Amino acid sequence: MTQQIPSTEPELAGVRNFRDVGGLPTADGRRVRHGVLFRSGHLAHATDEDAAFLSSLGLHTVFDFRNAADQKLEGPDVELPGVLNVNLPLSDPADGAEFWKMVRDGDIEQLRVLLGDGRAAGRMIASYRTIIKGRTAEHSRVLHALAEDSVPVLMHCAAGKDRAGLSVAVTLLALGVERDAILADYLESNATHRRYKVRRGGSAATAYTPEVMELLSPLFDAREEYLAAALDTIDATWGGVDPYLEKGLKLAPRTRERLRERLLD
Repeated sequence: MTQQIPSTEPELAGVRNFRDVGGLPTADGRRVRHGVLFRSGHLAHATDEDAAFLSSLGLHTVFDFRNAADQKLEGPDVELPGVLNVNLPLSDPADGAEFWKMVRDGDIEQLRVLLGDGRAAGRMIASYRTIIKGRTAEHSRVLHALAEDSVPVLMHCAAGKDRAGLSVAVTLLALGVERDAILADYLESNATHRRYKVRRGGSAATAYTPEVMELLSPLFDAREEYLAAALDTIDATWGGVDPYLEKGLKLAPRTRERLRERLLD
């Protein structure tokens, strides 16, 4: 499997799942430029040191794909001077605030009914398909912005793996990055130091039992089957990446070439 070029990662205290997507190879032998495309979890809990580091990246735009429920739960992003923060809500991969309240506070019987017997993974797969089919306008806006002037860019959602993961994947498809490299970057969200911290009410003895964590794991994993569902939806709905970009996202060949000029070496 194709791997990223190794790069030094900062230790951010209040931001999970941060990374530079630079180094990924395209099918025609080019690579994503380092220092132009970043991804992470939300910035609401960034420390002063984290904010100083993020400010040093020379970011033009931060795309925040969280919705109002996410922002109410976690708080707004810290302000980075001179950086344009664009809130572009995408569908919640786990279907809204009430669902997450049950995840945080539900007892084991409720979680079994909600998530057991493959229902959690099925919910995630369905949400990936929904985002691809239903959020073409948002993904089009992102790609057109990048082609014009919005780089360097940081894309994030709450955990940085689902909504941001799909938006990064769509960007990489437009750049012509190899699919195995897109998958490898997506699965990096499973690394222990990147994962979103599960928070539940109640005592640790009952809130985080092995059965509870097993039921919750499909919601907090980045799984190959999730990304595969998104890519299959592109193929099934539009007949491939090129018609998806041209017809679904209204990305003209000239715009796509500008995008490649800005983000590829």
